[in-house]
Amino acid sequence: MYRTHTCGELRIDNLNQNVTLAGWVQKVRNLGAMTFIDLRDRYGITQLVVEEHSDTTVRETAAKLGREYVIQASGKVIQRSSKNSKIPTGEIEVAVDTLRILNASQIPPFTIEDNSDGGDELRMKYRFLDLRRNPLKKALILRHQMAHEVRNFLDSKGFLEIETPYLIKSTPEGARDFVVPSRMNAGEFYALPQSPQTFKQLLMVAGYDRYFQIVRCFRDEDLRADRQPEFTQIDCEMSFVDREDILTTFEGLAKHLFRSILGKTFEGDFPRITWHEAMAKYGSDKPDIRFGMTFNDITKLAQGKGFGVFDSAEYIGAICAEGCAGYTRKQLDALTEFVKKPQIGAKGMVYVRCEADGSYKSSVDKFYSQEDLAQWAAACGAKAGDLLLILSGVRKNTLSALCELRLEMGNRLGLRPHDQFAPLWVIDFPLLEWDDETQRFYAMHHPFTSPNSDDSELFDTDPGKIRANAYDFVVNGVEVGGGSIRIFDAELQEKMFKVLGFSKEEAEKQFGFLINAFKYGAPPHGGIAFGFDRWCALFGGADSIRDYIAFPKNNSGRDVMIESPSPISEAQLEELSLEIKTKE
Repeated sequence: MYRTHTCGELRIDNLNQNVTLAGWVQKVRNLGAMTFIDLRDRYGITQLVVEEHSDTTVRETAAKLGREYVIQASGKVIQRSSKNSKIPTGEIEVAVDTLRILNASQIPPFTIEDNSDGGDELRMKYRFLDLRRNPLKKALILRHQMAHEVRNFLDSKGFLEIETPYLIKSTPEGARDFVVPSRMNAGEFYALPQSPQTFKQLLMVAGYDRYFQIVRCFRDEDLRADRQPEFTQIDCEMSFVDREDILTTFEGLAKHLFRSILGKTFEGDFPRITWHEAMAKYGSDKPDIRFGMTFNDITKLAQGKGFGVFDSAEYIGAICAEGCAGYTRKQLDALTEFVKKPQIGAKGMVYVRCEADGSYKSSVDKFYSQEDLAQWAAACGAKAGDLLLILSGVRKNTLSALCELRLEMGNRLGLRPHDQFAPLWVIDFPLLEWDDETQRFYAMHHPFTSPNSDDSELFDTDPGKIRANAYDFVVNGVEVGGGSIRIFDAELQEKMFKVLGFSKEEAEKQFGFLINAFKYGAPPHGGIAFGFDRWCALFGGADSIRDYIAFPKNNSGRDVMIESPSPISEAQLEELSLEIKTKE
């Protein structure tokens, strides 16, 4: 056999045992009389020692070793004279009596260390080397543990893991589809699923009342830190349930993961806030509630005093940064420049310092009296030593900018630690959102989301006010999951398609299979999908999901390691009845 133990296994209890290890050379230290070799595999590192009196062949072989050589070593476990408390095997080493090079290695393009000297693009190109580093190894082990615990929990609740197809029908709603040409059906295309939405609903119609799947999904959209063109969902659906059943079940899953993976417990139910409350208080439908600094509407208090910027604004909002009245002008100018960034879009920022002596110092002192500023402070719950930061403009845009300012202040004040978690449910989303450019409604979640039963009559009078029977699971400002109670009545589904601008013929063409299924005894049902990659990154304390995916794409959607996407041959194009049209 190649090894009797792994490189993370040996301890002081193994003293005087003869062992065989195999792995990669992490480091070689030749001290003349002795050579020390750090041998690594995915389980850890064990130090090997080649002594002055070792066999000549062993010493000659040791002299040839370089970083990342694959070797096999046999010898006796001995106690280290200089122990290393930083690694589990640090009390012992192996005195080598047989050493064999299994495979030599070129000098790697970057160091295989926790803190590598390789840039992102280089490490992506040599991802198989990057995956040898501890941070990525820990990330993938965490991912494995989470998948295992998800399956354990859902299995204990009676869920069945059922696979659904990857080659499906393209639908017009949601993000852009990845499409796959069909050779056997010339001129026709499959689409890769953005989610298994329609199939899990069909499984409910089929009577499989508790379904889940840890499933790959695909969306052809612009990328960012928490997006990849292919990603993984924990996809779940249940029959004969209402919203409360869904939230209770999957709050249980969340608590199980926090407890089993991180050792964290939560007392009582997770908080719930409506979408309208989240937008008014945090300017976001995925608020980070680890800290306060919620928004205060001071529009009525601040208008009518001759300050044109405020007088012409639809909305004036303020946040209170506790204990920040000592911010310097330089710090305040930096915050102003931050909110003026194009991606945030504010035109400027007003501040009010609440001084220790009870007075107020503001950037708009000439327009407002001390009494006026005191009213603002009272409305924001500010006390001496606090700082008010104020933005104004169109309500929707200002709420968004205030959200970014609040998060930036949270970062600067250390209020967003990675090891603190604040889960919540956001409920009662709007069912529809209006697009001025196309002059039509779009589904805020998807076209199968059920409306709140109290709002169904608004389909004919004011569709924009309909609340969805939908919910999102949010942790630390990250939307980890979302779902809804589904429409299961064919007549209501047709009404939904109509308000979304589908003709009866278009709805039948795109979703006829689902509408038809509803005519054969569809049960009440609903579900949720969690972003598995996001959840892993959240538990790992990372802002990006990339390190929690074994072979991710870069920000251009490319795999630079295997050079994909890439052109295909003329013969393949011919087989698929395709012709490439060159862009001018």
